[in-house]
Amino acid sequence: MLQEPLKRKTHLSIALALVFFFVIYPLLVDAEASYLVFLFYTAFMYVTLSQGWNIAAGYAGQVSLGQHAFFGIGCYVTAITWRAGTAGYLDPLAMLMSGAGAAVVAIVVGLPLLAKLRGDYFALGTLGLGEILRVAALNGGSFTEGAAGISIPSDVYQSIKPYYFIALLISVLTMLSLWFIAHSRIGLALVAIREDETAASANGIPILRYKILAFTLGAFVTGLCGSLNAYFVFHIDTAGAFNLNWVIMPILMVILGGVGTFVGPVLGVFSLIAAFELIRLLTPQLHPIFSGAFIILVTLFLPDGIMSYLTGHKNRLLHKLSPFKWLALNK
Repeated sequence: MLQEPLKRKTHLSIALALVFFFVIYPLLVDAEASYLVFLFYTAFMYVTLSQGWNIAAGYAGQVSLGQHAFFGIGCYVTAITWRAGTAGYLDPLAMLMSGAGAAVVAIVVGLPLLAKLRGDYFALGTLGLGEILRVAALNGGSFTEGAAGISIPSDVYQSIKPYYFIALLISVLTMLSLWFIAHSRIGLALVAIREDETAASANGIPILRYKILAFTLGAFVTGLCGSLNAYFVFHIDTAGAFNLNWVIMPILMVILGGVGTFVGPVLGVFSLIAAFELIRLLTPQLHPIFSGAFIILVTLFLPDGIMSYLTGHKNRLLHKLSPFKWLALNK
């Protein structure tokens, strides 16, 4: 029992040290010339995207294949508000509106999907959402500019540092939010739903409400990332905004790190980016082949993710004390 507070302090110290390092690093180097700064920015984005997927799929057991839909919404809301003159460069209000727009769509679409569909059918339904929105944007006329897309004035760009720090802030806030959720009654309810939906319902847990909550939170942070991406690339079109990589890569990273774990997705993000970059440097021509082989090897030898290897458990959350007992004791 005495080891637990010490372990928490150690983990907190490591987390604070890492955040401190990430904060000061771009201030110590030439950020514009540093490829590592760009890689860190990319990693922060994927940490947020991965945890956005993890909260619904890993904690609540609702596997979504439609995160690219929410990313695309974030991109287009930012681009459209900028073009209309209602938002400025890296406008926090526009970013919040982008996240809120994705969250609203998640609620509207999630209510019927989560109420009626389970498992693979829900996953396919969310995948269809992304395609519907892509086609809608493609045929949106002057509102979305169709296949040509919407261009944002790029002359406002001065440095990568604002993007870097905003991406870091969003990822840290996402991690903190997930930590508080995971250590609350909400987190226990989500795990209960994932383990046995029927038993969770019998214990008085409002299934649909918690499913919608997890799905919406994931959509919100994904929309924030889409908004930041719009400011970074300065041109939004359907091919980039609704690209399947925005859902495939986070899923791979979560699986690599450990589905339904808190730290696992972060480990997965940095491990996968590091592996892909190393392969790209060593064998640029064969990069796609070796990248695919790397994913297959990880799936074969670490099916439960890096966290399962580090902790010695197949799935840390699945081996915890039953959440039903905890909920019953704390009603």
